[in-house]
Amino acid sequence: MALAQEAQAPVTYNFRDVFFAFVVLGLLVLVGRFVRQRIGFLQSLFIPSSIVAGLIALLLGPDALGAVARSIAGENTLLANGLFPATMQEVWSASPSLFINIVFAALFLGQPIPSPRSIWRQAAPQVVFGQTLAWGQYVIGILLALLILVPFFNMSPISGALIEMAFEGGHGTAAGMAETLTALDFPEGGDMALGLATVGIVTAIIAGTALADWGRRNGHIQTQVDEVPPGQTVPDPHTPEGVHLEAGQISTADEQYRPDGSRRDLLIDPLTLHFGYVGLAIAIGWLLLQALVWIESVTWNVGGEGIEILGNIPLFPLALIGGIIVQIALEKLGRGYLVSPRMMSRIAGVALDVTVITALASISLTVLGANLIPFLILSVAGVAWNVLMFLFLAPRLFPTYWFERGIADLGQSMGVTATGLVLLQMVDKDNRSGAYESFGYKQLFFEPIVGGGLFTGAAPTLINQFGMVPVLLFTAAILAGWLIFGYLAFWRKIGNRSVA
Repeated sequence: MALAQEAQAPVTYNFRDVFFAFVVLGLLVLVGRFVRQRIGFLQSLFIPSSIVAGLIALLLGPDALGAVARSIAGENTLLANGLFPATMQEVWSASPSLFINIVFAALFLGQPIPSPRSIWRQAAPQVVFGQTLAWGQYVIGILLALLILVPFFNMSPISGALIEMAFEGGHGTAAGMAETLTALDFPEGGDMALGLATVGIVTAIIAGTALADWGRRNGHIQTQVDEVPPGQTVPDPHTPEGVHLEAGQISTADEQYRPDGSRRDLLIDPLTLHFGYVGLAIAIGWLLLQALVWIESVTWNVGGEGIEILGNIPLFPLALIGGIIVQIALEKLGRGYLVSPRMMSRIAGVALDVTVITALASISLTVLGANLIPFLILSVAGVAWNVLMFLFLAPRLFPTYWFERGIADLGQSMGVTATGLVLLQMVDKDNRSGAYESFGYKQLFFEPIVGGGLFTGAAPTLINQFGMVPVLLFTAAILAGWLIFGYLAFWRKIGNRSVA
């Protein structure tokens, strides 16, 4: 990503380079895991091993170790490019935008899709709160871009979309959007988004832990939470012992087998079969994207002389929809048992780890340093919006267990799905509030649109084509709509619940 942007000429690589790039990636995973186990601070913050591995690769790369070596021994020193050759860096920089498609394609594969009515009945307040947080991030970000970042720091107007892209979408979405941002003449946006995603996940754990302690002391947590025994921690969502749910997988039940043994008689390795379904979901997503691009080419962008919007949307939001289509089709055909939620969670987990490590390894520290003040402004504004909405809006939207249900969305809005579940586990590890189910169902109304969905993919292009003000008005109108609906449906009935 960043290295490719700064290089004098494109670095060519062959399949052998790709192979060894992923061999080294595997070694980095082991090193990251080892470092995380030895540093209690990283464990207490629930920082995933993949992020640790990616940061280690970044520190050993051209912008950290390489920069130090060049400053001491000159440009031609052995470590001028860090420990990793340019071809390896090039392979890594190209990987996030590919592997993120696997993550999103597997998001709902293996998960039963309930009827929209039953989902809405259980998860409506959760949907309203999550959508409010997401659209508010756009409003805050675009306002900052309009009033501060563009006029005073000469940033691209697209910088207004970075908070939602990084905070709601996480490292995977931020990495997957890098090519789109580069195509829209905002190459530094990918590095800033990855940096924001890192700030978001760390801040989510710190702020969430502090809020959980405050909630216990002030009686806002309605479930009885047992204290974690000394020397133990809440299970890490990025280990087999925990709830590895970055891809939105709520079920962790053991794999199910048909009584008649039909699943055992498939004559194909289950992992291979599951990769086949992921491939089918991505293929359907690609066909949907091509159909949208064709519709655009014969309507408002005939001959490439109109406005191009859909052509710049990345594949992964459509891969998510492709996964939903495959899952619904399997259920209709009575073959839903062929897809294991646990297996899909593992596939998505591996793809996500590859996405995160390679994306972090490819960050340009030079670009991040050059945009430090805008980066800090976006970080502080995004965190402030999320925390204030949790304290003000959650008590007025959720009829019961407002703290438990709200903190899950707070975690997701600043980190990833797994972060929300970690915070929820801190305050309701026995699921007495029912927040796990409503939080999981909410994703069906949430992920296809924001948090890495269609609008997340389209927002940079919309800002580039129409400008900041029209997109600001559009997102503000949607935010207002969700707030009005929330007031009429829930707030008015609950009243102004005190959180003092």
